[in-house]
Amino acid sequence: MERAFAQTGAFNKKLQDEGYWVFAGGLEAPSTATVVDGQGDQPVYTDGPYLETKEHIGGFWVIEAPDADVALALAAEASRACMGTVEVRPFQGDPAE
Repeated sequence: MERAFAQTGAFNKKLQDEGYWVFAGGLEAPSTATVVDGQGDQPVYTDGPYLETKEHIGGFWVIEAPDADVALALAAEASRACMGTVEVRPFQGDPAE
């Protein structure tokens, strides 16, 4: 894990230096999650993750890339850095609005 943390730190610096960085953060373990359902008259709070699964999101990056090709190339670098898979999704609409 120390290697992945060091590599991710270097990748984060690269994102910042090259102007792609918007925000990033690591997440605590799924066991620290609380699921909130506020659809009824009273909210319902449940300890633990929303889904029971073998894989969980460990963190995320929000980047500003000029196009999908750049975003995918950066995701490939991110995957190598954190030593895991990376999912890429665009924001809906124009985030500047």
